[in-house]
Amino acid sequence: MEKKVIYPVGEQSFESLRKRDCLYVDKTQFLERLLDRGSKYYFLARPRRFGKSLFLSMMKAFFERERELFKGLYADNMDWDWERHPVLYLDLNIGSYSEPTALSSVLEAKMVDWESAYGITPRSKDFSVRFSDIIKAAYEKTGKGVIILVDEYDKPLVNNLHDEEKFISFRNQLTAVYANFKSSAEYIRLVFLTGVSRFAHLSVFSGLNNITDISFLDEFSDICGITEGELASNFQTGMKEIARKYGNTPEQVHADLKQRYDGYHFSKASEDIYNPYSLLNVMESKEFNNYWIKSGVPTLLEQQIRRFDVDLEELFEAECSRDMLTGLDFDSPEPIALLYQTGYLTIKSYSSGIFTLGLPNEEVKQGFLGYLLPKYATVKRGDTSFYVEKFAKDLRNGDIDSFMKRLQSMFSSVSYQMEMDSEKNLHNAMLMLSILLGMKVRTEYETSAGRIDLFLVTESYYYIIELKIDKSARAALEQINAKDYALPFAVDERRIIKVGVNFSTKTRTIDGWEVEY
Repeated sequence: MEKKVIYPVGEQSFESLRKRDCLYVDKTQFLERLLDRGSKYYFLARPRRFGKSLFLSMMKAFFERERELFKGLYADNMDWDWERHPVLYLDLNIGSYSEPTALSSVLEAKMVDWESAYGITPRSKDFSVRFSDIIKAAYEKTGKGVIILVDEYDKPLVNNLHDEEKFISFRNQLTAVYANFKSSAEYIRLVFLTGVSRFAHLSVFSGLNNITDISFLDEFSDICGITEGELASNFQTGMKEIARKYGNTPEQVHADLKQRYDGYHFSKASEDIYNPYSLLNVMESKEFNNYWIKSGVPTLLEQQIRRFDVDLEELFEAECSRDMLTGLDFDSPEPIALLYQTGYLTIKSYSSGIFTLGLPNEEVKQGFLGYLLPKYATVKRGDTSFYVEKFAKDLRNGDIDSFMKRLQSMFSSVSYQMEMDSEKNLHNAMLMLSILLGMKVRTEYETSAGRIDLFLVTESYYYIIELKIDKSARAALEQINAKDYALPFAVDERRIIKVGVNFSTKTRTIDGWEVEY
């Protein structure tokens, strides 16, 4: 009988995980890589729930000489003196930072704990001064260089990209605290920060000229997340159990896991990375579900998409440089960077200095687009899958009138919250719907004669759809014919269906369509 595997869903304490004999995918080899590089300052950006907190917790145990926790792991055989270092661990992931005093409350609690631990009577209320005294005292009391670990160093900022006053206030507070990484360098052995983005106007990046950002380095691409090799060596028992439950083979289960949860890449030559949070949840529950996407509502992304009047197709097939993906700030929260950094887009390919991005897997596609679609049309969030199945049936059957009636109903009251023109609203909603349908789709599809507004492909049909605003469906259909949009597809066996559509800005819905077969 195989030993029962304990899957540590949501566990962020390395000590607790090891003492409870939970499954642990060994990432301790990365300690050696960090130490061999010889840098004093490191930064790692990864999406939420990707294992950053667990990695920092493991680092804490390592530098505090908790060697028994590393028995059987790579680090147990490292060439390391296992001397105990003082560790200052600052976790900024514990608050929502919705109140102006939220950050100061978190910092105050940590300063009091550290001052108590090192017998310090604070000589000032200023956090920067107190942190400086703590670092010095930790060094002088132990004789060892201080280890500083900061988890989600930027969460107060990321959570307030929509609120300039709080953003600037929190940035100023963090800048003052992080400035000690440079001013107290003589007492520090190593600083390791995790977060979502590099905020350019923060002292940790603007003041330090020797911080090593490992976020895009090939040798650290799998520092968080699960690789194919790690899946094979750690999750065979789980895949067999799921296969028995559903009457499948482990190979079929593997294929399902790959389609749903794999596909992340964090560097030029990164191998495929599975989302660890979703993978552990599947193994624990023996149920396939959208675990990661449901663990956090992407309201921040919705706010920025609305703020910058975003064309979603440009995001889902984005091309950009590395610099575009690394930085973020209140004045320029680039939607492409934000989608990448928060895990809704990932690197698909790299060539000649340009990254091409895309949706990583089925979980993100269904969850993210299923969340956004109701923001563009009258679809209840819980009903998105139901709507999609109905639309899919219509298109695959060639029932364009039923499809258009359903679409008209869906747009019966386009949300006034979306601060963009109605045409882009319609384009974005149609794009999301089509991607959720799982069919080939292009908006603004280019032919030799012009650009088709919406081009859909099923096994049996080509749909050429032209959209007009406050004109007429007849005018839209006439443009399809006048520019011979159907000509490039005439030799294909699939049937061509041309649809002219008019959208009324007065009623904010589709007020007519004409079809030609």
